[in-house]
Amino acid sequence: MEGGAPYNPRTVEEVFRDFKGRRAGMIKALTTDVEEFYQQCDPEKENLCLYGFPNEQWEVNLPAEEVPPELPEPALGINFARDGMQEKDWLSLVAVHSDAWLLAVAFYFGSRFGFDKVDRKRLFNMINDLPTIFEVVTGIAKKQGKEKSSISNHSSTKSKSNSKRGSESQVKYSKAMPSKEEDEDGLEDEDEEEHGDTLCGACGENYAADEFWICCDICEKWFHAMAEVNPAAALAMAAAAVSENPN
Repeated sequence: MEGGAPYNPRTVEEVFRDFKGRRAGMIKALTTDVEEFYQQCDPEKENLCLYGFPNEQWEVNLPAEEVPPELPEPALGINFARDGMQEKDWLSLVAVHSDAWLLAVAFYFGSRFGFDKVDRKRLFNMINDLPTIFEVVTGIAKKQGKEKSSISNHSSTKSKSNSKRGSESQVKYSKAMPSKEEDEDGLEDEDEEEHGDTLCGACGENYAADEFWICCDICEKWFHAMAEVNPAAALAMAAAAVSENPN
């Protein structure tokens, strides 16, 4: 097999690099080089396999003669099914078997060089982040990429819109709602304006905010009241003032 020089990756990163190289070669065979690949898979020939190599090259060839083989072998006889099904279905079938072979090779290296649970999990996660050959060949990977991009853009736009609306609402609310201090000052000003022109029904002097006044329930006029006078006495004094000054 061309490009099949012995190569023994020993770390997770090296095994992943080997996986990506073989994957790239097989994707090339099933996409950009598909016409050449189709011609090489002649059903009249013996059992053929599709190999991918770490240098991103591919090859259609007979399986290894040595038993057991140095590496796990890909699916045998891919050429026999070529003329018995539609081309796209056949390519999809080869892609599925190619994905299975790549995983077998990667974890063969992991087992051979004693990867522990953490290393195996890390290797799988690195592999799983890549689209499968089947997803690339069938166009699923491209479709998923567009959907993720669309969702990401939509979420970003929605987030900006919500942020803008929230800021505008906060500004509007801040403008519409006066502070507590402004409310209290406003009420005091209104009280002073309301009573500033009020005259005492007895002496005729203006109202002062720091004075104690009493309103008569009969005539609804306001009268000065001395601080030492209790409310009942003050009311009696107001009534007497009204009787003396009915107008």
